[in-house]
Amino acid sequence: MSATVIVGAQWGDEGKGKITDYLAEKADMVVRYQGGNNAGHTVVVKGHEYKLHLIPSGIFYPEKVCVIGNGVVLDLEVLDHELDYLLDQGVKTFNLKVSDRAHLLLPYHRRLDEVDEERKGKNRIGTTRRGIGPAYADKAARVGLRVCDLADPPSFREKLAAALAEKNRILERVYGQPGFEADEIAREAERVYARIRPFVTDTSLVINQAIDAGQKVLFEGAQGTLLDIDLGTYPYVTSSHPIAGGACIGAGVGPTRIDRVVGVMKSYTTRVGDGPFPTELSDDTGEWIRRRGAEYGTTTGRPRRCGWLDLVIVRYAVRTSGIGLLAVTRLDTLGGLDKVKVCTAYRRGNGTVTEFPASLDELAECEPIYEEVDGWPEDLDRLTSFEQLPQSARRYLSLVEDKTRTKIGLVSVGRERTQTLALTTTF
Repeated sequence: MSATVIVGAQWGDEGKGKITDYLAEKADMVVRYQGGNNAGHTVVVKGHEYKLHLIPSGIFYPEKVCVIGNGVVLDLEVLDHELDYLLDQGVKTFNLKVSDRAHLLLPYHRRLDEVDEERKGKNRIGTTRRGIGPAYADKAARVGLRVCDLADPPSFREKLAAALAEKNRILERVYGQPGFEADEIAREAERVYARIRPFVTDTSLVINQAIDAGQKVLFEGAQGTLLDIDLGTYPYVTSSHPIAGGACIGAGVGPTRIDRVVGVMKSYTTRVGDGPFPTELSDDTGEWIRRRGAEYGTTTGRPRRCGWLDLVIVRYAVRTSGIGLLAVTRLDTLGGLDKVKVCTAYRRGNGTVTEFPASLDELAECEPIYEEVDGWPEDLDRLTSFEQLPQSARRYLSLVEDKTRTKIGLVSVGRERTQTLALTTTF
């Protein structure tokens, strides 16, 4: 492993945090390249559960450099609280680096997200209401503020006043909501900036220098393939690029620097928010998976929609990110079921669909075509090698490899870092 991108191969919540944490042991640097605090990574180390929203999962190795890249939209208040949270847990954060080009997510972005979702009613996107979309919208409209702007307070306040004049007009005249005071936002932003100033740097330079020096760099994204703004289930998507290509843009590295892409997939499928979901289980089995897998959002606590594994989705992720190796998580969650189903294609009308459609109207008409395998025992958490897996679980994994034409390199059989079975040593 020299430069490896870790991507979610479904709708997010695949367990990327655990896989990043596991692989970080052999890495020198871990880079978060997109998204904001609308996503969360849960990492369990020696029985202790940690929840992260902005800081990369590699932070639990004090010798690793952890980078928040330019593609992240940065809520300073959340970062401030997350630093306090980690310090309270005895986790050192001195190796953190923050891009001076990262865009700021400010209080008015959160308010605009909330009121816009309310306005849409039944047509809402199902956002986390954390302000991610409005922050990326300002970035694309070239009216956003960046971390580097805070280095010059008078200039920052001038830019903030100009931005806020427009946002307050929208809030007051369109939504009938109170506006914000520029001084209050500026004071809080400047306070947090003073705290993180030692971390702020040109992270693109830092990352490229690390690669040039032969160091091992991990790039972790938030969300998953089907939430990509271009390639996901639009409009029920996030506002950035979770796919592997997003790592180049969001970290400031060229595509020729990337050596490998690892796709993380759950042994079943989940999603949060609205939109079609072909393999969704709205029955006792779906509820059983939700309870057994503790399928509730790290950021919002919302119950996740659960369904059988959909390999049409995984194949799509393999293609769009160039995934060369899969990491399968939550295999233990399905333990105890008599039969396990895997969707290998869709049926639409009288035809068979093998590639993921662009149109959500078409997707809503798709019915899953399943292959069924025998289940496996409930208790997998003490296994230490792939060879110890029950034959039925190994047949299930072989089916995944066969239908995706992609090798499986890691299998997670529990939440702990140590409950990970490595099928290859080439990381």
